[in-house]
Amino acid sequence: MSNPVSFAGQIGPEHVQQVVDKGFKSVINNRPDLEGGSDQPTSAQIEDAARNVGLDYVYQPIISGQITELDVREFANHYNELPKPILMFCRTGNRANSLYQIAKQMDLLDDEE
Repeated sequence: MSNPVSFAGQIGPEHVQQVVDKGFKSVINNRPDLEGGSDQPTSAQIEDAARNVGLDYVYQPIISGQITELDVREFANHYNELPKPILMFCRTGNRANSLYQIAKQMDLLDDEE
């Protein structure tokens, strides 16, 4: 896997093994708990499943359309420290992708050219 990061829509505990099978080493969850109602798996449920299969896991909830500079800097710190490749997810993947693109534009990511 050449790209250090990929983006996805909501995942659940039942998807974590597939994440490992695809070669990811870390997961960043950018979706606030209960944003999608009670049907949405909680961060704690996904984190338990992720840690059980050896994935690093970060919960960094971002409210849709409200990414702040602080959010971007916090994400960059996670990105720079976590084992790659990283799977980032939110409801659709767009928020996670935006966070990454802004951090890249601000030149905050260590391994970016």
